[in-house]
Amino acid sequence: MNNIAEGFESQSNRTFIRYLYQAKGSAGEVRSLLYVALDQGYINQDEFRELYDQATTVSRLIGGFINYLYSVPDKPPGQR
Repeated sequence: MNNIAEGFESQSNRTFIRYLYQAKGSAGEVRSLLYVALDQGYINQDEFRELYDQATTVSRLIGGFINYLYSVPDKPPGQR
């Protein structure tokens, strides 16, 4: 979320997109760490599946937002 907030303050869609890609990568890190949590017994299989699905959904939503931003003229975030 911090990457998205920081990118939102940028002066262009292009810069914002770069931060969104970082946020998308962070969602991938979360999915990876969920396997660690499951293997270490910190969460059970049901919790793993629910959280994994949520992280996947967030990644897809960010990807969709990135695609949208590529399709609109480059304007500062406050003028979108």
